[in-house]
Amino acid sequence: MLPGSRNFTASQRILQKLFVLDSAGEGAVEHLNTLLKSALSGQDNQFSSSGKVIWLHFGVNSGAMRFAVENQAVNEATFRCPDELGWKPHKVPIVPSDGGITQTRETSLPVAKIAKTLSEMGFDVAPSDDAGRFVCNYVYYHSLRFAKEHKIKSLFVHFPLFVTIDEETQMRFVASLLEALASVD
Repeated sequence: MLPGSRNFTASQRILQKLFVLDSAGEGAVEHLNTLLKSALSGQDNQFSSSGKVIWLHFGVNSGAMRFAVENQAVNEATFRCPDELGWKPHKVPIVPSDGGITQTRETSLPVAKIAKTLSEMGFDVAPSDDAGRFVCNYVYYHSLRFAKEHKIKSLFVHFPLFVTIDEETQMRFVASLLEALASVD
């Protein structure tokens, strides 16, 4: 259990599983798609077929001063440095069949409401329309595309470094975010 988190009752949604993906674009997509598909196909009995599925992604923005709840991802892969597997695309569509690099996909979750709720809980957080163009945006774009196709939800949240917002506060933020998501219809 996360520090500062509360137990959820049976009537509330619960966190069922946690996965960590490599910080890589193309190299992480196959693993991401396998995880997404397993949740829907029943191959992984840890997922509830009767519950609402929300894919929640976290990433670090080293220049951030607060948390950012991302509203959208852009169909553009432009990495200013190579990812963990050495890939460094420049102005490449993430999914060419979706159109050009200006195409966006938005989450179906109420980002402004989630950010406001978390702000009212005392966190320095804001909604954002720019997930960057690095691995975070790349994974989020794929996740949003999959979510739309399968009528589930996806959300990406950027975190600042621990030197900006300490680890304990970030852990409390995660617990509060899960509570906020549990109350979303």
